[in-house]
Amino acid sequence: MGKTKEHQYAVTVEWCGNKGTGTSGYRDYGREHTISCDAKPPIPGSSDPAFRGNPERWNPEDLLVAAASACHKLWFLHLCSEAGVTVTAYTDHAVGFMTEDAENGDQMTSIILRPHVTIKEADKVFLALQIHDEVPPRCAIANSIKCSVHHEPMVVTAPD
Repeated sequence: MGKTKEHQYAVTVEWCGNKGTGTSGYRDYGREHTISCDAKPPIPGSSDPAFRGNPERWNPEDLLVAAASACHKLWFLHLCSEAGVTVTAYTDHAVGFMTEDAENGDQMTSIILRPHVTIKEADKVFLALQIHDEVPPRCAIANSIKCSVHHEPMVVTAPD
């Protein structure tokens, strides 16, 4: 049996939406907050505009989709480097879907990752596509969320 390790991730979320009267009424406060962690740049956050949030700030749903996408990318690059596949570019246009349910609570229902990957070796396109299938069981984010995470990769080769 393999040895397990525990990692800790500490963040601070500070609400900055008090307009002077706190939460005296549903429309009387802003949903803005700042996410910070150690010496990293702060992330301006809010709720989704559908929930009275600021559209210029990241909302929790955006961050969940971004986390799933970034985790998939990091594992994909790792596995490609081990398999001898030279990735030269990677862009993911990921999308997440949320369902509002007044009775059972809102939830993210699915996330679709759409990575567009450029590799150097024309004979390894199929291998690169297969590597995408090896990522989900390794990704801590995909393994930790309830909704399904699918991927629809496209792999092309770089022009010489």
